[in-house]
Amino acid sequence: MNTALVTGATSGFGRAIALRLASIGYNLVVTGRRKELLDTLIQEINQQYKVEIHALNFDVRDKNACEKAMNSLPERFNQIDLLVNNAGLAAGASPFQDSDLEDYERMIDTNVKGLLYVTKLIVPGMIERKSGHIVNISSIAGIEVYPTGNVYCASKHAVNAITKGLRIDLVKHGIRVSSISPGMAETEFSVVRYHGDREKAKAVYKGLQPLTAEDIADALEFIVTRPPHVMINDIQINPSQQANTYISHRIDTVNQ
Repeated sequence: MNTALVTGATSGFGRAIALRLASIGYNLVVTGRRKELLDTLIQEINQQYKVEIHALNFDVRDKNACEKAMNSLPERFNQIDLLVNNAGLAAGASPFQDSDLEDYERMIDTNVKGLLYVTKLIVPGMIERKSGHIVNISSIAGIEVYPTGNVYCASKHAVNAITKGLRIDLVKHGIRVSSISPGMAETEFSVVRYHGDREKAKAVYKGLQPLTAEDIADALEFIVTRPPHVMINDIQINPSQQANTYISHRIDTVNQ
């Protein structure tokens, strides 16, 4: 039975992906900053599926914490066959000149450096075994910049560049590297972006039906269940009412 490591598994995409991987028979290592949510996830998976699961409670922004967590894995979880780099966030939605340096650092440290820290620790084992699969959760913000996206878009452009670079470097070792680039999806994403302002977060999706975490889990399942000779480079997935990063067709439900 294969083992998957999913970062940022406490909510949103990561939680849905962990549950989906358990449903198709993966043993799991799940990571996150919020221990109580990790505990809830473990309980739910144990109740529903006959897989083994191990939780690591740490912040991917902390390089030493990443190293300590990976080095603490019990022997039966040491072989990571699938790495899902999901931990990521947006912080702030202001024009560059009005935005906050602390928000920049939070996004770059999580979306870019955190991904690098974890991947750097997992890749050597995959190279040694000449097998493995890495799936990075990116964004359409990594394909096209949108107004007020500035540094968040930059961080996801970096994720896409890292994904392509890994694919080039690891292909000779039999390691597949994929990404998923979602458009507008309603999770905790916008609540975090607007620093807890739920009204602003809700307004982001007004007049359209956004993606759900389950939609991203569907894409992940498709990627990881392809036969060994097939590699899905990227799946870009938008709500049907979203044409690109900044053009959407919204329906005024009040006046209908």
